[in-house]
Amino acid sequence: MPQHEYIEQHRKRHGERLDAPERKRKKEAREVHRRATFARKVHGLRAKLHNKKRFKEKATMRKTIAMHEEKEARARNDDGANDGAVPAYLLDREGVNRAKILSNSIKQKRAEKAGKWSVPIPKVKPVADDEMFRVQTTGKRKKKSWKRVVTKVTFVDENFTRKPPKYERFIRPSGLRMKKAHVTHPELKATFHLDIIGVKKNPSSSMYTSLGVVTKGTIIEVNVSELGLVTTSGRVVWGKYAQVTNNPELDGCINAVLLV
Repeated sequence: MPQHEYIEQHRKRHGERLDAPERKRKKEAREVHRRATFARKVHGLRAKLHNKKRFKEKATMRKTIAMHEEKEARARNDDGANDGAVPAYLLDREGVNRAKILSNSIKQKRAEKAGKWSVPIPKVKPVADDEMFRVQTTGKRKKKSWKRVVTKVTFVDENFTRKPPKYERFIRPSGLRMKKAHVTHPELKATFHLDIIGVKKNPSSSMYTSLGVVTKGTIIEVNVSELGLVTTSGRVVWGKYAQVTNNPELDGCINAVLLV
């Protein structure tokens, strides 16, 4: 069992109180009053954040209600359709009534599909160049210091060969190179120690992606052949994407969540 699920574990072993559903219902009923009391008392920056959050929730709720009302109001109306002959320019008028409903249902399906493939950490704080690189001065070139040392964890391919020092612009220290990651499968609730195949996308910069820098929020490709995952056609899945959820340079390891 995953960590921090002691309450669920206790419920499975010993069950719940007999009045648990009633207590839950009452707690949900009191929640409205509690939120209203908080909204009246809160002030300053917390009030701004709270109002912004509530505004988004209400806007989403209004859209959902409007879409449901539109579906009910724009139902197909066949009253008097078969009484007599219909002119040619009115033959496809019934299809027009349902056009908006169809477009709304398609939009909703697209939104659900987009939500399905959303990453665990949608917003990540960008890493500045000053934090990422350290200036390296070499030899007699005191004024011209063009070399940069990467201060974050990087992934370097097996076949990588360093350039001669004269032509090397970025230095990736060997002590900060990592080849494996602790990847958690969200559905299996289990963590595996898998090899990294490559860095797919670093949200901070495309240059960091090309250098193979691994920071929080980076999408990496991991080798999942050991897990025995197969496609619908029966082929074994070789690599899958995962998003890094920790700061590897601080923890000394890469923790990631598999994008299922």
